[in-house]
Formats: sequence, C-alpha cells, structure tokens
Amino acid sequence: MDFNSNVPVQQQNTSNDIISEIVELQNKLSSSNAPIELKEGSMKSIQRLERMAKWGNYSSEFEGVDKYVDWVTRIPWGVLSQDNLDINNAKQLMDSTHYGMETVKEMILDYLAAMQLKSIRNRRIESGVEKSSPTPTLLFVGLQGIGKTSIAQSIAKAMGRKFARVSLGAIGDVRTLRGVPRHEMDSEPGQIIKALVRTGTMNPVILIDEIEKASGNKGLLNDVMAALLEILDPEQNSTFTDHYLDHPIDLSQVFFICTANNLGGLSAALLDRLEVIRFMSYSDKEKEVIAKAYILPKVFSSMGLSTEYIQIAEEVWPLLIRPVGFDAGIRQLERNISTLARSAARQIVSGKPVPIQITPENLKQYVLPDQGPLS
Repeated sequence: MDFNSNVPVQQQNTSNDIISEIVELQNKLSSSNAPIELKEGSMKSIQRLERMAKWGNYSSEFEGVDKYVDWVTRIPWGVLSQDNLDINNAKQLMDSTHYGMETVKEMILDYLAAMQLKSIRNRRIESGVEKSSPTPTLLFVGLQGIGKTSIAQSIAKAMGRKFARVSLGAIGDVRTLRGVPRHEMDSEPGQIIKALVRTGTMNPVILIDEIEKASGNKGLLNDVMAALLEILDPEQNSTFTDHYLDHPIDLSQVFFICTANNLGGLSAALLDRLEVIRFMSYSDKEKEVIAKAYILPKVFSSMGLSTEYIQIAEEVWPLLIRPVGFDAGIRQLERNISTLARSAARQIVSGKPVPIQITPENLKQYVLPDQGPLS
C-alpha cells in the first residue's frame, strides 16, 4: 500500500500496525459462518477503517469495529446440537433427579414425544435432511424452591442440548434483552445473544427465570413484555433483531422455558403464546423421601461424610421438614440438613466417637435454634 511520502516514519509504522490488525479482522470475518448480509455490512466498516488508517485517524473507531466483529464471529451461526428425544431416557433422568411431580413430568414427556414424531416426519419430507420444527415455549409456574429451574436443567440434559439461564429479576432496562445499539456508550448484545455465544449452539435450552419480576415500573414492564413476545413467539422469533447486531437472528430452534412464581404482571398477549405448567407444593411425605434419597446423599458427598459417621433417627425427619410451618419447597429443608451435617462434622473432627446419633432429644445441638425446630 502506497503512503504519502510526507507522512512521518513513526506514523507510517503505526499505520502499518493497524493495517495488519485490520487484515486480521477481515480474515476473521471472512472465515466465519455469519450471514452474507451481515458480513458485507461489517466488511464495509472494516474497509472504512483501512482508508482512515492511512492518515492515523483510526483510533476513535477501531475498538468499536473490532468489538462488533468479535461478537458477530462468536455467534454459533448454523451450529445445532443433535437432539435426543427418547422419552424413556428423559423419564429416567427426571426420575433420578426429581421425586414426585408426576403430572409435570408426564406433560414434559408428552411434549418431547410430539417433537420426536414431528422430527421424524420432517426428515422424511426432506429426504433424509433433518429440518427441526419450532419447539413449544413452556412456562413453569409455582412457588420458590419446588424445582422449576432444576427440572429445566434436567430437560436440557435429557435432550442433549446446552443450557443457559437468563434471570429477569428486577431487570432495570429492556436493553438487557434487546442489546445496546453500537453508537451508544457501553454498547453490547442482549442476554439472549450472549446465551447463544455461551452455549455455542443455535438450539440450546434457554431458561428465562422470574419473568414476572422484571420491573415494578409499568412502562418498563410493558417494554419487557413486548420484547419477550418477540423472543418467545414462534411466529416472530425467527427474525428477532438484537439492537447491537442490528440484524435478524433466528431463534426458532431454541427451546425456551420460562419460570414465574405467579402470573401477575404478565401480559395477556404473552400468556397466549406460552404453555403453562403448574408446579404444586411438596407434601411432607414427599419431602421426607426427597430428604432421604436426594438431599442427604448430596450433602454427605459434598462433605465427605456417610452413614458410618452420622445416623439420623426416623423421628427426626418431621422436625427437619417442618421446623416452623409449611414451606412449599425444599430449600429450607436442604439448609437444615446441611447445618446438621456441618455441626456433626465439627464434633467428629474434635474427636467425638462415631457414628454420631441424631435424635429428637439432641437435635437442637446440631440445628441452630433460629433455623431449626425451635424457631
């Protein structure tokens, strides 16, 4: 490239450096699988930088273009993970991680079965070339701690898909979802695009958590509901536009799952697009099975303990399950068991003979009064 002979040597060297970086940007963009329209628009920005580099005026724009091209090339364009829609596998996995919830599990298996049949039909129509169908958007509704988030993770694992979580709790700006335009300060993509980048596929399971807690501001809440409608509606999300990228993104392959404690604040238009699945509270009997078969082994494993070190009398479980009053979920129960195990572990390392026997009479030595049955 010919430079003006009057340009100082130091400036020429700096310009040569930036030209080298610009070439790297061009190669990076050319080798990506980004849509041709997006490539062409980005390449024009790079070519403009190349012209400006001759005169050393590149510094004010290079970082912005470099950042934009980086995001464009990190999006997993066209990358799809292979689905495992075997309902027997899904049932086995959900049973191994969640006790009870039979109605919820059955509904989820029904959805997977329908997706499996649709996938088979599409493969036949396309003569062996698989064409994925839009997946339903599920809304799990129920009180805190009853397994909405964890069962969404189990669904992703059963399907063989990557998993990402986007929390909308107290979201203060709809741009968290839609992205911040390139010309604004702190410009960046929204959380949906970031979730695609994190998972490395265009068909992950994305959990949008606590959608009813987006904001107490009515105007902002309406904006968030409108953005969610564009993201979650199968009729619209194939052309979702993130304001930072300013280019349509196909979200139709994503399996969206939303959670909410209640339906208050959700727009009627959004609810009309969601398949609502209600999660009921656990009974005391279910909690006892969960505590013994799921929570206790998990807590023991995390602390290097076993029944050789700690033994819990049957009469103790009702006191751990309902120390104060009714709790819909199992988080407090897990905290109680963890506290008990840590207290017993301290006695073990202090030299107390094992196994430690936990009874109703000595329980208050292991579970704090403000946490356990004496609360």
